Amino acid sequence: MSSKKDFRYFDRLRVRWAEVDMQKIVFNGHYLMYFDSAVAGYWRALALPYQQTMDLLQGDLYVRKATLEYEGPARYDDQLLVGLRCARIGNTSLVFEGGCFRGEQLLVRGELVYVFADPATISPRPVPPDLREVLLGFEAGKPMVDVRVGTWDQLGREAQAIRSSVFIDEQKIPAEMEWDAADAECVHAVAYNRFGMALATGRLLEHVPGTAKIGRMAVLPAMRGSGIGRAVLDALMTTARARGEREVLLHAQTSAAPFYQRAGFQPRGTEFDEAGIAHIEMVGAL
Repeated sequence: MSSKKDFRYFDRLRVRWAEVDMQKIVFNGHYLMYFDSAVAGYWRALALPYQQTMDLLQGDLYVRKATLEYEGPARYDDQLLVGLRCARIGNTSLVFEGGCFRGEQLLVRGELVYVFADPATISPRPVPPDLREVLLGFEAGKPMVDVRVGTWDQLGREAQAIRSSVFIDEQKIPAEMEWDAADAECVHAVAYNRFGMALATGRLLEHVPGTAKIGRMAVLPAMRGSGIGRAVLDALMTTARARGEREVLLHAQTSAAPFYQRAGFQPRGTEFDEAGIAHIEMVGAL
């Protein structure tokens, strides 16, 4: 294992001043932090909120061994890619292999051995078959989420829970502003991981003939940046296209505007306030 092609998942980072030692290179111990941070991103790529997943599996992962091999140094302001893969799954253990790259150059190899254990007694337990299947599926290139499109009667329970968590609890939008009669008429999309957990949602309704409107896009915090929001957006746009719509508009929170621009949406008009949050209207052609 020595090249980037060995990895499906990469974490991006830029070396900070505080990570460089008196030799003007990254202090050796920081690479373990780099690999550990990549593990967190790897779980997002699996579409598995870590703590919720461990609670569901009634266990947790504990580091048994960590090994680093140094091939070359990184320096301040270097942009690095940290690759990670699940290399082996034993009866009670998981072995992750990592590579820290600057461009195509391998700087550091890493190996992390975890044991799945009972959190109360810290005694090893067999790796759950469902977790084993997800890990093997990801490394084989299989999709980690399933986006379902349907009615409020079909998907409303999960969509409501996500929107309540994001809009009402996190963003403090009044409940009376979040729920409206349009939910019963909209097409809804909900993204589920391979354990059946609902992670993101959005809805689609007709704005005017030929133009659809997407709204109530919400992704649980632990899954942001994983591509799940884009999967929901794509599913709603595919639905609009199949209905014969020519364009889609939405009211994006200004902080989320770059996300929609990457999906081909363009801003129209000026910023405005909605529920106490700055928004901008954006339009995308179908």
